Amino acid sequence: MQEVIRKKLKEKNAILLAHNYQPPEIQDVADMCGDSLELSIRAGKTNADIIVFCGVHFMAETASIVSPQKKVLLPKLDAGCPMAEMITPDALEQKKQSLPGVPVVTYVNSPASVKALSDICCTSANAVKVVNSLPDRDILMTPDKNLAQYTAQHTEKHIHYWDGYCPIHNNLTSEMLLASRKKYPDALVLAHPECQPDVLKLADEILSTSGMLKYVIQSTSKAFIIATESGLIHPLQKNHPDKRFYPASDSLTCPDMKKITLKDIVETLDKLSPEVRVPLDIQERARKSVERMIKIF
Repeated sequence: MQEVIRKKLKEKNAILLAHNYQPPEIQDVADMCGDSLELSIRAGKTNADIIVFCGVHFMAETASIVSPQKKVLLPKLDAGCPMAEMITPDALEQKKQSLPGVPVVTYVNSPASVKALSDICCTSANAVKVVNSLPDRDILMTPDKNLAQYTAQHTEKHIHYWDGYCPIHNNLTSEMLLASRKKYPDALVLAHPECQPDVLKLADEILSTSGMLKYVIQSTSKAFIIATESGLIHPLQKNHPDKRFYPASDSLTCPDMKKITLKDIVETLDKLSPEVRVPLDIQERARKSVERMIKIF
């Protein structure tokens, strides 16, 4: 089926993107693997007419924002993100009214309609830099409270935060991580900033998914406990067969990230649907918040 997919991609002048949390067989057949914004930017620089995004809905939206001239397909339209669904444009508008003049920094893991109401976007890798780039003392960060609290510890700004979170990361407890440390005492703990503050205190390094991939390359350690979604262990183990990688918990699997199958990709390429297209007015405003972030770095 992977061979069929590669053939159809070539016939359609399409590119297949797979987020780091996707199942191994999808990562292995993809043209590019990575985090959501990185993939959208890289795909936008190609001459492909079609982007097939194996991820969740907000990721396909971001690809559409970055590459409005390309057709963006999401094999499973119901592949969503619970954290992205914890914030709405109306709710954000109400919050902004209670904090007049306070700029909004929105994590890319959010709906396009929310990005459109934000001043600037951020990723888990650059959140601190984005916040520090703003002249304002008070900042509203949405929608991830854990990323916001992590950022607050590394800036002198006063961070107001939305009460949203990734259930997969947020459900990892310090007790779970301590149990993994006890089981693998020689392993370094790499944790994603979407984890709770008490979990991050136990980590050796706090990194985005792309940051973890880069860190392992230069690290002399031979064993790692990975405190993020389980899908990341596949590329880590594939790229470093001489090293060992252990999940911080057996519960770190996102069902939405595992919805897409190879069969779904074949059907999507045959039908050229389902398509994700962001309405023009939202697209233009959301692109500004993304471009402001990109211009800083």
